[in-house]
Amino acid sequence: MFPTKTDKARDELQSGQRTLSQRERALLLMADGRRSLTDFSPLFANRSEAEQALQALMSRGYLHYPQAAPAPTPALAPTAPAAAMDSAAEPAQAATAADHFDGKRSLATTRMFLFDICERMFVRRDPRFAMQMRDALREARDRDAMLTIAALMLSEVEKSAGAERAESLRERIERLLPLSAETVH
Repeated sequence: MFPTKTDKARDELQSGQRTLSQRERALLLMADGRRSLTDFSPLFANRSEAEQALQALMSRGYLHYPQAAPAPTPALAPTAPAAAMDSAAEPAQAATAADHFDGKRSLATTRMFLFDICERMFVRRDPRFAMQMRDALREARDRDAMLTIAALMLSEVEKSAGAERAESLRERIERLLPLSAETVH
C-alpha cells in the first residue's frame, strides 16, 4: 500500500511549530502515494520500527491510504489496428506514469538524487562510506565519474536493500543522467 499525506500532515509540515519527531516528519515528506513501507524503512533501524511509525501516523490522522479511483468510462473505440497498438502500449505507460520525470537531464539533478540516496541509505548504517560518497559526488565533473560513483552506491544498496531496490534506483539514475558526456555548467 502507498500512503499519502492528509491535510493535517500538510499543516504539520508547513507550520512553524513541530509536534512530530524528525523521522516522522521525514516519513510524511516521503509519503506521496507512490512510496511504500519498503521505501520508508531506511529511515528507521528496522522494518518493524518503520511499520510502527507508519501505523502511528495513520492512527493519528497524518496519513491515509487513498481511495481507489473509479474505473474511467471507455471512450469510443478507435479503429481496430489503432486499438491493438494503443492497448499494447498502455501497460508500459501505466507502469511508468507514477514515476514520470519531465525535468531536463543533467549532472546536477543526478548529483542531487545521489546525495539524497547517500543521506537516506548510508549515513546511519555506514557514516564513513557516506562521507566518501559525498566527497566523490562533490568532485564529479562528468558523466563517467557520476556513473562510477552511482555504481559504487548501488552495489551497497543491493547488499543492504536488495537487487530490486538497486535496480529501481539504477533506472531512475539513467533517466536523470545526460545522454552524452558533458561537464557541469
